[in-house]
Amino acid sequence: MINIIILDDHPLVRQGIRTIVSSSPLIHVLGEAASTREALRLLEQSKPDLILVDLNLGSDNGLDMIQEVRRAGHTCKFMILTSSITRSELQLAQSQQIEGICLKEAFPEDLIYAIEVVSRGRKYYDPDLMSSFMEDNTSADQENVLSDLTPKELEVLLALGKGFSNKEIANALYITEFTVKKHVSQVLAKLDLSDRTQAALYALSKGLVQFELQR
Repeated sequence: MINIIILDDHPLVRQGIRTIVSSSPLIHVLGEAASTREALRLLEQSKPDLILVDLNLGSDNGLDMIQEVRRAGHTCKFMILTSSITRSELQLAQSQQIEGICLKEAFPEDLIYAIEVVSRGRKYYDPDLMSSFMEDNTSADQENVLSDLTPKELEVLLALGKGFSNKEIANALYITEFTVKKHVSQVLAKLDLSDRTQAALYALSKGLVQFELQR
């Protein structure tokens, strides 16, 4: 039996997902949550095998929720269930080793199949979704956009792409947390980004983290 939790901020969507997955004798819905807070409480209570996570949860973000859960030491699997996903969000999901991504437009049998695949320890990324993200960014475009960053600011951006906290960045670069905050602010301003999550997504979308790791 595959025990799951459904996390989506729309009641009708949750009910629809429950109806679909409950048609499988192999899947048991432990509960539903409308927010990250509700999901964390339900997670502690029920210990699911898998959580279906909506990417956009109003003021919350599904990727942030997954990262928070994993940092807390929970070992359940995750599947993002979304109507749309950007290239940078997809790359961030891949970097976090998220087990599955399924579009809400998928057929009911495809969703059930995806859950069963993930429960067996394999990954499932919607084929239609993946085919739409085959084109790579050119290195020339990347260099033009990043030309205003100082070497230290670029290092901070790379660290953000790896999901590092300010304290972790400070330790890695041998600078103070105050200096890290200044660099983060400069990076956001120069790249016209609103927060560190967008900066992380930007770094991943440009392939900066993968490039840095291969050097």
